[in-house]
Amino acid sequence: MLDRVQKVLDKVRPSLQADGGDVELVAVEENIVKVRLTGACGGCPFSQMTLKNGIEKIVKEEIPEIIEVVAV
Repeated sequence: MLDRVQKVLDKVRPSLQADGGDVELVAVEENIVKVRLTGACGGCPFSQMTLKNGIEKIVKEEIPEIIEVVAV
């Protein structure tokens, strides 16, 4: 499961890096993905929107068994 999630995050990463941020996979526990937003994304007021409307949406589309993506 970790490899599958990492591959999806690798697809999202270039758009985050274009804005000076990045995403780091921390863990996958009970179909919940835990990530750390870094760089510009770490302190951005829109990071929750990016997480839910961007990262989570894409991860859930590609891996339907994922329930949620959360920042830790």
